Amino acid sequence: MFSLLSVFKRNAKQLSFNEARIAREKSIEIKDFFTDMVFIIFGVLSAGFGLRGFLLPNHFLDGGSTGIALIINNTTKFNFPILLILINIPFILIGKNIVNSHFALKTGFAITLLAICVAFVPYPQITNDKLLVAVFGGFFLGSGIGLSVRGGAVIDGTEVLAISISRKSSLSIGDVILVINILVFSLAAWLISIESALYAMLTYLAASKTVDFIIEGIEEYIGVTIISIKSDKIREMIIHKMGRGITVYKGERGFGTTGEKLYDMQIVFTIVTRLEISKLKLEIEKIDPNAFVFMNSVKDMKGGMIKKRRLH
Repeated sequence: MFSLLSVFKRNAKQLSFNEARIAREKSIEIKDFFTDMVFIIFGVLSAGFGLRGFLLPNHFLDGGSTGIALIINNTTKFNFPILLILINIPFILIGKNIVNSHFALKTGFAITLLAICVAFVPYPQITNDKLLVAVFGGFFLGSGIGLSVRGGAVIDGTEVLAISISRKSSLSIGDVILVINILVFSLAAWLISIESALYAMLTYLAASKTVDFIIEGIEEYIGVTIISIKSDKIREMIIHKMGRGITVYKGERGFGTTGEKLYDMQIVFTIVTRLEISKLKLEIEKIDPNAFVFMNSVKDMKGGMIKKRRLH
């Protein structure tokens, strides 16, 4: 009887633990969903402002699927919001196949919401100055794209096409996007004017730099690997002076300046921002001038003893 009661209590405790874990996971999923929606909505509002406040009233162009829609709108006067949805439908379907249905749904929602904003939100026209239109139109459009990407969606379907093509060829995603935009700008120069194509390039550059800034931020993360015979002191320096977390790998030293000699050693790995690289290198130099240090860019990260990336 006592044994059965113990088993019952243990099973009840395990069930309670599982229910708590499931509830916690659901809570995290709901929180992430609403965070993504906030990013997407603000991204759409920003992109809509760039289009209605700057580009559309001045008949300016951009790259990607938005640029294709703008070219068709300028040459045929076909409704731009409808074009925006129709042109991106194939890319949404591609996204469903190469990413997942969740991504496709969020992208479809973002693009549809952008079309609705462009059609119905009364954005004011800001300026007619061509340079300001190109720079700030690109800035707000790029902000919208960057915020949407942070929300797990895209509002320019050519990025999805670029991912698909890069997986089947030796080209990178950046190479494919560049080729697509060269074709878009060439089409704009042929159908409209060379001047329009040149301003479209300027708009695209402003947008792409803003996207990088929104996604990466000014404090780009750098992963630093340090191999030194004084790894203990370097480890303490990073923790106490730099205020950063570390990971220590167990390694084995091979051929070096002292000849081929195998012995165990510690390899220190940490992540800092680009602004902290100079200080870290100086402190390592003080401890061990012969330390072997190499760095690589970290595109994204989560957790650990490093501050969260802010929105700039």
